Amino acid sequence: MSPALPEGEPVPPDGSLPAWVAGSGPSSPDGTSGPTARRGFGVYLHVPFCSVRCGYCDFNTYTASELGGGASRASYATTALREVDLAVRVLRDAGLPERPVSTVFVGGGTPTLLPAGDLVRLLGGVRDAWGLAPDAEVTTEANPDSVTPASLTELADAGFTRVSFGMQSAVPHVLATLERTHDPRRVPDVVRWARDAGLQVSLDLIYGTPGESLDDWRASLEAALATGVDHVSAYALVVEPGTRMAAQVRRGELALPSEDDQATKYELADELLTAAGLTWYEVSNWARTDDDRCRHNLAYWRGDDWWGIGPGAHSYVAAPGALAPSAGGAPAASPAGPGVVTDDTGASAGDAGVGVRWWNVKHPRRYAALLEAGTSPAAGRELLTRDQGRLEQAMLGVRLHEGLDLAVLSPAGRRAVAGLVANGLLDGRAAVAGRAVLTLRGRLLADTVVREITDE
Repeated sequence: MSPALPEGEPVPPDGSLPAWVAGSGPSSPDGTSGPTARRGFGVYLHVPFCSVRCGYCDFNTYTASELGGGASRASYATTALREVDLAVRVLRDAGLPERPVSTVFVGGGTPTLLPAGDLVRLLGGVRDAWGLAPDAEVTTEANPDSVTPASLTELADAGFTRVSFGMQSAVPHVLATLERTHDPRRVPDVVRWARDAGLQVSLDLIYGTPGESLDDWRASLEAALATGVDHVSAYALVVEPGTRMAAQVRRGELALPSEDDQATKYELADELLTAAGLTWYEVSNWARTDDDRCRHNLAYWRGDDWWGIGPGAHSYVAAPGALAPSAGGAPAASPAGPGVVTDDTGASAGDAGVGVRWWNVKHPRRYAALLEAGTSPAAGRELLTRDQGRLEQAMLGVRLHEGLDLAVLSPAGRRAVAGLVANGLLDGRAAVAGRAVLTLRGRLLADTVVREITDE
Protein backbone atom coordinates (compact mmCIF):
# COMPACT_ATOMS: atom_id res chain seq x y z
CA MET A 1 0.00 0.00 0.00
CA SER A 2 1.65 3.24 -1.12
CA PRO A 3 1.23 6.38 1.00
CA ALA A 4 -1.46 8.94 0.28
CA LEU A 5 -0.56 11.89 -1.88
CA PRO A 6 -0.02 15.19 -0.07
CA GLU A 7 -2.78 17.73 0.10
CA GLY A 8 -2.42 20.71 -2.17
CA GLU A 9 -4.21 23.23 -4.29
CA PRO A 10 -5.85 22.17 -7.57
CA VAL A 11 -3.86 22.17 -10.78
CA PRO A 12 -5.45 23.72 -13.90
CA PRO A 13 -6.70 21.03 -16.29
CA ASP A 14 -4.11 22.06 -18.87
CA GLY A 15 -1.32 21.77 -16.28
CA SER A 16 -0.23 25.39 -16.68
CA LEU A 17 2.25 26.83 -14.20
CA PRO A 18 1.74 29.99 -12.14
CA ALA A 19 2.67 33.06 -14.16
CA TRP A 20 5.32 34.12 -11.65
CA VAL A 21 7.35 30.97 -12.33
CA ALA A 22 8.30 32.45 -15.69
CA GLY A 23 8.53 35.97 -14.33
CA SER A 24 5.96 37.18 -16.83
CA GLY A 25 3.09 37.79 -14.44
CA PRO A 26 2.42 38.83 -10.85
CA SER A 27 5.15 38.31 -8.29
CA SER A 28 5.53 35.01 -6.47
CA PRO A 29 3.76 34.43 -3.13
CA ASP A 30 6.61 36.09 -1.20
CA GLY A 31 7.36 38.83 -3.70
CA THR A 32 10.33 37.20 -5.42
CA SER A 33 10.75 38.08 -9.09
CA GLY A 34 13.52 38.45 -11.62
CA PRO A 35 15.15 36.64 -14.53
CA THR A 36 15.23 32.86 -14.56
CA ALA A 37 18.43 31.51 -13.03
CA ARG A 38 20.54 29.03 -14.93
CA ARG A 39 19.57 25.64 -13.53
CA GLY A 40 19.90 22.00 -14.47
CA PHE A 41 16.83 20.20 -15.80
CA GLY A 42 16.23 16.52 -15.12
CA VAL A 43 13.51 14.06 -16.09
CA TYR A 44 12.26 11.24 -13.88
CA LEU A 45 10.33 8.43 -15.57
CA HIS A 46 8.29 6.28 -13.18
CA VAL A 47 7.47 2.72 -14.23
CA PRO A 48 4.86 1.47 -11.75
CA PHE A 49 5.12 -2.28 -12.36
CA CYS A 50 6.55 -5.07 -10.21
CA SER A 51 6.34 -8.83 -10.60
CA VAL A 52 5.96 -9.17 -6.80
CA ARG A 53 5.25 -6.55 -4.16
CA CYS A 54 7.88 -6.80 -1.42
CA GLY A 55 6.53 -6.71 2.13
CA TYR A 56 8.47 -3.59 3.15
CA CYS A 57 7.70 -1.53 0.03
CA ASP A 58 5.32 1.43 0.06
CA PHE A 59 6.29 2.84 -3.35
CA ASN A 60 3.59 3.56 -5.92
CA THR A 61 3.91 0.21 -7.68
CA TYR A 62 1.48 -2.50 -8.78
CA THR A 63 1.54 -6.14 -9.72
CA ALA A 64 -0.64 -7.48 -12.54
CA SER A 65 -3.19 -8.79 -10.06
CA GLU A 66 -3.43 -5.42 -8.30
CA LEU A 67 -3.88 -3.49 -11.53
CA GLY A 68 -6.56 -5.54 -13.22
CA GLY A 69 -7.76 -4.27 -16.58
CA GLY A 70 -7.29 -0.83 -18.06
CA ALA A 71 -3.62 -0.27 -17.20
CA SER A 72 -1.64 -2.25 -19.70
CA ARG A 73 2.10 -2.68 -19.29
CA ALA A 74 2.28 -3.09 -23.06
CA SER A 75 0.86 0.40 -23.68
CA TYR A 76 2.65 2.17 -20.84
CA ALA A 77 5.43 3.75 -22.90
CA THR A 78 2.87 5.30 -25.24
CA THR A 79 0.93 6.67 -22.26
CA ALA A 80 4.02 8.15 -20.60
CA LEU A 81 5.11 9.79 -23.85
CA ARG A 82 1.81 11.68 -23.85
CA GLU A 83 2.90 13.32 -20.61
CA VAL A 84 6.24 14.22 -22.22
CA ASP A 85 4.29 16.05 -24.92
CA LEU A 86 2.21 17.80 -22.25
CA ALA A 87 5.38 18.82 -20.38
CA VAL A 88 6.86 20.39 -23.49
CA ARG A 89 3.72 22.47 -23.98
CA VAL A 90 3.44 23.54 -20.34
CA LEU A 91 7.05 24.68 -20.09
CA ARG A 92 6.87 26.45 -23.44
CA ASP A 93 3.61 28.21 -22.56
CA ALA A 94 5.20 29.37 -19.30
CA GLY A 95 7.88 31.09 -21.34
CA LEU A 96 10.69 29.21 -19.66
CA PRO A 97 13.93 28.94 -21.62
CA GLU A 98 14.45 25.63 -23.34
CA ARG A 99 17.23 23.58 -21.77
CA PRO A 100 18.66 20.22 -22.74
CA VAL A 101 18.05 17.49 -20.21
CA SER A 102 21.08 16.97 -17.98
CA THR A 103 19.91 13.76 -16.27
CA VAL A 104 17.27 11.09 -16.86
CA PHE A 105 16.35 8.54 -14.21
CA VAL A 106 13.98 5.64 -14.88
CA GLY A 107 12.70 4.30 -11.57
CA GLY A 108 9.88 2.26 -10.16
CA GLY A 109 8.76 -0.36 -9.57
CA THR A 110 11.00 -2.42 -11.78
CA PRO A 111 11.57 -0.47 -15.01
CA THR A 112 13.27 -3.42 -16.67
CA LEU A 113 10.03 -5.40 -16.54
CA LEU A 114 9.26 -3.34 -19.63
CA PRO A 115 10.97 -4.56 -22.80
CA ALA A 116 14.26 -2.76 -23.39
CA GLY A 117 12.70 -1.37 -26.57
CA ASP A 118 10.06 0.47 -24.51
CA LEU A 119 12.73 2.05 -22.29
CA VAL A 120 14.57 3.09 -25.45
CA ARG A 121 11.33 4.67 -26.76
CA LEU A 122 10.91 6.62 -23.54
CA LEU A 123 14.45 7.95 -23.71
CA GLY A 124 13.93 8.78 -27.37
CA GLY A 125 10.83 10.79 -26.47
CA VAL A 126 12.77 12.80 -23.91
CA ARG A 127 15.59 13.39 -26.41
CA ASP A 128 13.13 14.51 -29.10
CA ALA A 129 11.33 16.83 -26.67
CA TRP A 130 14.24 18.72 -25.13
CA GLY A 131 17.49 17.23 -26.36
CA LEU A 132 20.09 15.66 -24.10
CA ALA A 133 23.13 17.49 -22.82
CA PRO A 134 26.36 16.13 -24.34
CA ASP A 135 27.34 14.61 -20.98
CA ALA A 136 23.83 13.59 -19.93
CA GLU A 137 23.54 10.88 -17.29
CA VAL A 138 20.82 8.33 -18.10
CA THR A 139 20.05 5.76 -15.39
CA THR A 140 17.62 2.91 -15.06
CA GLU A 141 16.88 0.91 -11.95
CA ALA A 142 16.75 -2.86 -12.36
CA ASN A 143 16.33 -6.03 -10.37
CA PRO A 144 19.12 -8.59 -10.87
CA ASP A 145 16.63 -11.09 -12.30
CA SER A 146 15.11 -8.64 -14.82
CA VAL A 147 18.02 -8.11 -17.24
CA THR A 148 20.07 -10.07 -19.76
CA PRO A 149 23.33 -9.24 -21.52
CA ALA A 150 21.31 -8.44 -24.64
CA SER A 151 18.87 -6.09 -22.89
CA LEU A 152 21.68 -4.18 -21.16
CA THR A 153 23.54 -3.81 -24.44
CA GLU A 154 20.38 -2.51 -26.12
CA LEU A 155 19.98 0.12 -23.41
CA ALA A 156 23.61 1.19 -23.60
CA ASP A 157 23.50 1.45 -27.39
CA ALA A 158 20.43 3.73 -27.10
CA GLY A 159 22.14 6.19 -24.75
CA PHE A 160 21.68 4.81 -21.25
CA THR A 161 24.86 5.38 -19.25
CA ARG A 162 24.14 3.85 -15.86
CA VAL A 163 22.18 1.05 -14.15
CA SER A 164 21.30 0.77 -10.47
CA PHE A 165 20.66 -2.79 -9.31
CA GLY A 166 18.50 -3.54 -6.28
CA MET A 167 20.83 -6.02 -4.59
CA GLN A 168 19.58 -5.23 -1.04
CA SER A 169 21.46 -8.16 0.57
CA ALA A 170 23.71 -11.09 -0.26
CA VAL A 171 22.20 -13.26 2.49
CA PRO A 172 19.30 -15.55 1.49
CA HIS A 173 17.40 -15.38 4.79
CA VAL A 174 17.56 -11.56 4.77
CA LEU A 175 16.25 -11.45 1.19
CA ALA A 176 13.48 -13.84 2.21
CA THR A 177 12.40 -11.53 5.05
CA LEU A 178 12.36 -8.63 2.59
CA GLU A 179 10.43 -10.84 0.14
CA ARG A 180 13.01 -10.24 -2.56
CA THR A 181 12.90 -12.99 -5.16
CA HIS A 182 16.26 -12.75 -6.95
CA ASP A 183 19.15 -15.15 -6.42
CA PRO A 184 22.04 -13.21 -4.79
CA ARG A 185 24.52 -15.37 -6.72
CA ARG A 186 23.33 -13.62 -9.88
CA VAL A 187 24.55 -10.16 -8.78
CA PRO A 188 28.20 -10.54 -9.92
CA ASP A 189 26.95 -11.72 -13.30
CA VAL A 190 24.63 -8.77 -13.92
CA VAL A 191 27.32 -6.31 -12.81
CA ARG A 192 29.73 -7.86 -15.29
CA TRP A 193 27.14 -7.82 -18.08
CA ALA A 194 26.39 -4.15 -17.46
CA ARG A 195 30.05 -3.17 -17.41
CA ASP A 196 30.71 -5.18 -20.56
CA ALA A 197 27.91 -3.16 -22.19
CA GLY A 198 29.67 0.07 -21.17
CA LEU A 199 27.33 1.04 -18.34
CA GLN A 200 28.30 2.47 -14.98
CA VAL A 201 26.90 0.32 -12.17
CA SER A 202 25.50 1.06 -8.72
CA LEU A 203 24.31 -1.44 -6.13
CA ASP A 204 21.56 -0.62 -3.62
CA LEU A 205 21.77 -2.23 -0.19
CA ILE A 206 19.41 -2.24 2.80
CA TYR A 207 20.53 -2.70 6.39
CA GLY A 208 18.49 -3.25 9.53
CA THR A 209 16.21 -5.99 8.23
CA PRO A 210 14.63 -7.95 11.11
CA GLY A 211 16.86 -10.95 11.84
CA GLU A 212 19.92 -9.53 10.06
CA SER A 213 23.10 -9.93 12.13
CA LEU A 214 26.18 -7.74 11.91
CA ASP A 215 27.96 -10.62 10.17
CA ASP A 216 25.11 -10.82 7.64
CA TRP A 217 25.52 -7.12 6.90
CA ARG A 218 29.29 -7.48 6.60
CA ALA A 219 28.79 -10.33 4.13
CA SER A 220 26.50 -8.15 1.99
CA LEU A 221 28.97 -5.27 1.95
CA GLU A 222 31.86 -7.54 1.08
CA ALA A 223 29.86 -9.21 -1.68
CA ALA A 224 28.97 -5.84 -3.18
CA LEU A 225 32.57 -4.64 -3.06
CA ALA A 226 33.80 -7.91 -4.58
CA THR A 227 31.97 -7.02 -7.80
CA GLY A 228 34.18 -3.95 -8.18
CA VAL A 229 31.32 -1.46 -8.50
CA ASP A 230 32.07 2.23 -8.23
CA HIS A 231 28.87 3.33 -6.47
CA VAL A 232 26.97 1.89 -3.51
CA SER A 233 23.81 3.17 -1.82
CA ALA A 234 23.11 1.83 1.68
CA TYR A 235 19.77 2.67 3.27
CA ALA A 236 18.43 1.83 6.71
CA LEU A 237 15.20 -0.12 6.46
CA VAL A 238 12.20 2.00 7.39
CA VAL A 239 9.03 0.02 8.05
CA GLU A 240 6.26 2.19 6.67
CA PRO A 241 2.66 2.05 7.96
CA GLY A 242 0.31 0.03 5.78
CA THR A 243 2.94 -2.41 4.50
CA ARG A 244 2.87 -6.16 5.12
CA MET A 245 6.05 -5.89 7.13
CA ALA A 246 4.46 -3.29 9.41
CA ALA A 247 1.64 -5.74 10.09
CA GLN A 248 4.18 -8.49 10.84
CA VAL A 249 5.96 -6.22 13.31
CA ARG A 250 2.66 -5.23 14.92
CA ARG A 251 1.72 -8.90 15.39
CA GLY A 252 5.11 -9.66 16.93
CA GLU A 253 6.20 -11.91 14.05
CA LEU A 254 9.22 -9.71 13.29
CA ALA A 255 11.38 -7.72 15.70
CA LEU A 256 12.90 -4.44 14.57
CA PRO A 257 16.58 -3.79 15.32
CA SER A 258 17.59 -1.17 17.87
CA GLU A 259 18.89 2.27 16.95
CA ASP A 260 22.32 1.19 18.22
CA ASP A 261 22.25 -1.79 15.85
CA GLN A 262 21.40 0.50 12.93
CA ALA A 263 24.20 2.91 13.89
CA THR A 264 26.75 0.10 14.16
CA LYS A 265 25.79 -1.17 10.71
CA TYR A 266 26.10 2.31 9.20
CA GLU A 267 29.55 2.71 10.74
CA LEU A 268 30.58 -0.67 9.34
CA ALA A 269 29.35 0.34 5.89
CA ASP A 270 31.32 3.58 6.00
CA GLU A 271 34.44 1.76 7.23
CA LEU A 272 34.41 -0.95 4.57
CA LEU A 273 33.34 1.28 1.68
CA THR A 274 35.92 3.93 2.55
CA ALA A 275 38.67 1.31 2.87
CA ALA A 276 37.72 0.09 -0.62
CA GLY A 277 38.20 3.58 -2.07
CA LEU A 278 34.58 4.81 -2.10
CA THR A 279 33.87 8.18 -0.47
CA TRP A 280 30.55 9.29 0.95
CA TYR A 281 29.01 12.21 -0.92
CA GLU A 282 25.53 12.01 0.62
CA VAL A 283 24.62 10.38 3.91
CA SER A 284 23.51 7.12 2.25
CA ASN A 285 25.67 7.15 -0.89
CA TRP A 286 29.32 6.38 -1.64
CA ALA A 287 31.21 6.72 -4.95
CA ARG A 288 34.75 5.98 -6.12
CA THR A 289 35.18 9.28 -7.98
CA ASP A 290 33.13 12.42 -8.58
CA ASP A 291 32.21 11.03 -12.00
CA ASP A 292 30.71 7.95 -10.34
CA ARG A 293 28.23 9.96 -8.25
CA CYS A 294 24.55 9.86 -9.21
CA ARG A 295 24.11 13.32 -10.72
CA HIS A 296 20.34 12.92 -10.98
CA ASN A 297 19.95 12.51 -7.23
CA LEU A 298 22.45 15.31 -6.61
CA ALA A 299 20.21 17.55 -8.69
CA TYR A 300 17.31 16.80 -6.32
CA TRP A 301 19.42 17.50 -3.25
CA ARG A 302 20.79 20.73 -4.72
CA GLY A 303 17.42 22.03 -5.85
CA ASP A 304 17.52 21.83 -9.66
CA ASP A 305 14.34 21.62 -11.77
CA TRP A 306 12.84 18.32 -12.85
CA TRP A 307 9.70 16.92 -14.43
CA GLY A 308 8.39 13.61 -13.12
CA ILE A 309 6.61 11.47 -15.70
CA GLY A 310 4.26 8.71 -14.55
CA PRO A 311 1.58 7.93 -11.96
CA GLY A 312 2.43 9.39 -8.57
CA ALA A 313 5.53 11.16 -9.91
CA HIS A 314 6.48 14.55 -8.45
CA SER A 315 7.86 17.56 -10.36
CA TYR A 316 9.49 20.83 -9.37
CA VAL A 317 10.24 24.10 -11.14
CA ALA A 318 11.96 27.00 -9.41
CA ALA A 319 10.78 30.57 -9.60
CA PRO A 320 12.91 33.36 -11.11
CA GLY A 321 15.79 34.40 -8.92
CA ALA A 322 16.10 31.07 -7.14
CA LEU A 323 19.70 30.18 -6.52
CA ALA A 324 21.27 28.04 -9.23
CA PRO A 325 23.94 25.72 -7.80
CA SER A 326 27.40 25.97 -9.29
CA ALA A 327 28.93 23.00 -11.08
CA GLY A 328 30.62 21.89 -7.90
CA GLY A 329 27.43 22.05 -5.87
CA ALA A 330 28.60 24.87 -3.63
CA PRO A 331 27.32 28.39 -4.36
CA ALA A 332 29.72 30.67 -6.16
CA ALA A 333 31.58 33.39 -4.27
CA SER A 334 29.47 36.49 -3.84
CA PRO A 335 30.28 39.97 -5.13
CA ALA A 336 27.91 41.27 -2.45
CA GLY A 337 30.39 40.60 0.34
CA PRO A 338 31.29 37.88 2.83
CA GLY A 339 28.45 35.69 4.01
CA VAL A 340 26.06 36.76 1.23
CA VAL A 341 25.52 34.10 -1.44
CA THR A 342 24.18 35.10 -4.83
CA ASP A 343 23.80 33.71 -8.30
CA ASP A 344 24.56 35.78 -11.40
CA THR A 345 21.19 37.52 -11.12
CA GLY A 346 21.99 38.89 -7.69
CA ALA A 347 19.38 36.73 -5.95
CA SER A 348 20.32 35.88 -2.39
CA ALA A 349 20.54 32.36 -1.01
CA GLY A 350 17.35 33.07 0.92
CA ASP A 351 15.48 32.96 -2.39
CA ALA A 352 16.64 29.40 -3.12
CA GLY A 353 13.97 26.78 -3.67
CA VAL A 354 11.07 29.22 -4.19
CA GLY A 355 8.94 27.58 -6.84
CA VAL A 356 6.10 25.17 -7.52
CA ARG A 357 5.95 21.43 -6.86
CA TRP A 358 3.19 19.16 -8.14
CA TRP A 359 2.37 15.48 -8.18
CA ASN A 360 0.41 13.16 -10.43
CA VAL A 361 -2.54 10.94 -9.62
CA LYS A 362 -1.39 7.59 -8.28
CA HIS A 363 -3.28 4.92 -10.12
CA PRO A 364 -2.06 3.96 -13.61
CA ARG A 365 -5.64 3.63 -14.93
CA ARG A 366 -6.60 7.14 -13.84
CA TYR A 367 -3.26 8.49 -15.09
CA ALA A 368 -3.78 6.95 -18.52
CA ALA A 369 -7.40 8.11 -18.74
CA LEU A 370 -6.52 11.75 -18.02
CA LEU A 371 -3.78 11.85 -20.61
CA GLU A 372 -6.01 10.10 -23.15
CA ALA A 373 -8.53 12.91 -22.60
CA GLY A 374 -5.86 15.57 -23.14
CA THR A 375 -5.90 16.61 -19.48
CA SER A 376 -3.00 17.02 -17.08
CA PRO A 377 -2.59 14.01 -14.77
CA ALA A 378 -1.54 16.29 -11.89
CA ALA A 379 -3.49 15.70 -8.67
CA GLY A 380 -2.34 18.78 -6.75
CA ARG A 381 0.44 21.26 -6.25
CA GLU A 382 2.20 23.37 -3.65
CA LEU A 383 3.51 26.90 -4.11
CA LEU A 384 6.66 27.15 -2.02
CA THR A 385 7.41 30.37 -0.16
CA ARG A 386 10.88 31.69 0.58
CA ASP A 387 10.83 30.25 4.12
CA GLN A 388 9.74 26.83 2.85
CA GLY A 389 12.46 26.90 0.22
CA ARG A 390 15.10 27.79 2.78
CA LEU A 391 13.92 24.97 5.04
CA GLU A 392 14.09 22.40 2.24
CA GLN A 393 17.50 23.60 1.11
CA ALA A 394 18.78 23.18 4.66
CA MET A 395 17.22 19.72 5.06
CA LEU A 396 18.71 18.41 1.83
CA GLY A 397 21.96 20.36 1.57
CA VAL A 398 23.26 19.41 4.99
CA ARG A 399 23.20 15.72 3.98
CA LEU A 400 25.85 16.32 1.30
CA HIS A 401 29.60 15.91 1.75
CA GLU A 402 30.13 19.52 0.67
CA GLY A 403 27.71 20.62 3.37
CA LEU A 404 25.46 23.64 3.52
CA ASP A 405 26.35 27.31 3.22
CA LEU A 406 25.51 28.88 6.57
CA ALA A 407 24.11 31.93 4.77
CA VAL A 408 21.08 29.80 3.88
CA LEU A 409 20.13 29.48 7.56
CA SER A 410 18.06 31.86 9.64
CA PRO A 411 19.84 33.72 12.47
CA ALA A 412 18.51 31.11 14.92
CA GLY A 413 19.84 28.31 12.74
CA ARG A 414 23.29 29.90 12.54
CA ARG A 415 23.35 30.29 16.33
CA ALA A 416 22.70 26.56 16.70
CA VAL A 417 25.85 25.66 14.77
CA ALA A 418 28.25 26.26 17.66
CA GLY A 419 26.41 23.78 19.86
CA LEU A 420 26.36 21.18 17.09
CA VAL A 421 30.12 21.59 16.65
CA ALA A 422 30.63 21.23 20.42
CA ASN A 423 28.57 18.03 20.38
CA GLY A 424 30.65 16.57 17.56
CA LEU A 425 27.87 16.62 14.97
CA LEU A 426 29.30 19.32 12.68
CA ASP A 427 32.89 19.81 11.56
CA GLY A 428 34.44 22.79 13.38
CA ARG A 429 36.85 23.88 10.65
CA ALA A 430 34.11 23.82 8.04
CA ALA A 431 31.85 25.87 10.31
CA VAL A 432 34.55 28.54 10.68
CA ALA A 433 34.76 28.60 6.86
CA GLY A 434 30.99 29.17 6.67
CA ARG A 435 29.67 25.68 5.94
CA ALA A 436 27.70 23.10 7.94
CA VAL A 437 29.40 19.75 7.24
CA LEU A 438 28.38 16.58 9.05
CA THR A 439 30.89 14.50 10.97
CA LEU A 440 30.48 10.72 11.04
CA ARG A 441 28.52 11.10 14.28
CA GLY A 442 26.52 13.85 12.62
CA ARG A 443 25.59 11.53 9.76
CA LEU A 444 24.21 9.09 12.30
CA LEU A 445 22.14 11.88 13.81
CA ALA A 446 21.41 13.87 10.65
CA ASP A 447 17.75 14.33 11.55
CA THR A 448 18.79 15.92 14.86
CA VAL A 449 21.11 18.31 13.04
CA VAL A 450 18.34 19.29 10.64
CA ARG A 451 15.94 19.98 13.51
CA GLU A 452 18.49 22.18 15.28
CA ILE A 453 19.44 24.30 12.27
CA THR A 454 15.86 24.74 11.03
CA ASP A 455 14.22 25.43 14.39
CA GLU A 456 13.02 29.00 14.36
